[in-house]
Amino acid sequence: DLRVSEEGRITTLQGGWRQQAHLRAMGLVEGQVVRKLSALAWGGPLIVLINRAQIAIGRGMARRIIVEVNRKDNDEKN
Repeated sequence: DLRVSEEGRITTLQGGWRQQAHLRAMGLVEGQVVRKLSALAWGGPLIVLINRAQIAIGRGMARRIIVEVNRKDNDEKN
């Protein structure tokens, strides 16, 4: 799980081919760096930054995006 304002690199997209195609169409591809901008309480959507674009994705879809987080680098930025 990314914390708000934390960055990570997408390593894997899980789910069926249709769900993966939908994620890729939004710019969520393996190797892409993403930053979590906000998370609404009570199961609302997450807002992530990808290539200077803010994208809202549901939590169910977000769970299918596996991200590698380098917490040391993120801690140094804050």
